[in-house]
Amino acid sequence: MSLRKILLLSALLGAGLPVHAHDQTQGQLHIEHPWSREMPPVAPTAAVYFVVHNNGDQADRLLRLDTPVAGKAELHEHVHADGVMKMQQVPAVEIPAGGEVRFEPMGYHVMLFGVKQQAKAGERFPLTLTFEKAGVVELDVAVQKDPPAAEHAH
Repeated sequence: MSLRKILLLSALLGAGLPVHAHDQTQGQLHIEHPWSREMPPVAPTAAVYFVVHNNGDQADRLLRLDTPVAGKAELHEHVHADGVMKMQQVPAVEIPAGGEVRFEPMGYHVMLFGVKQQAKAGERFPLTLTFEKAGVVELDVAVQKDPPAAEHAH
């Protein structure tokens, strides 16, 4: 088989595979598919979602967030209190040993305040996570019109 045919076959076979170029692994932690929903151009806030898998035998904690696209980034969660769902800031998020934490709509999430310019679907922006043990992890957040397909969410 010629080299050209091999390359063509490789390209065709690889075309159906999902691409997670913005996933990151740092030590025992793996951060899966960081994404944000496209917001109206004048919206002052945005949210970021992802899944943190801890493949180690020690818990870790997400302590801090930074991004150049917003004035401030905070850890938040939705809680059900007095019959109402509300959002509140949390100081840190525990990532259990051998477990995972989902940052998703109506759960834990990253809130970006004072967004300088809302990103459009198809664009990406940087987000830095700081963990107690794993240290600093640089993410590349994908902006999407809609939430990711079910295979990304689970």
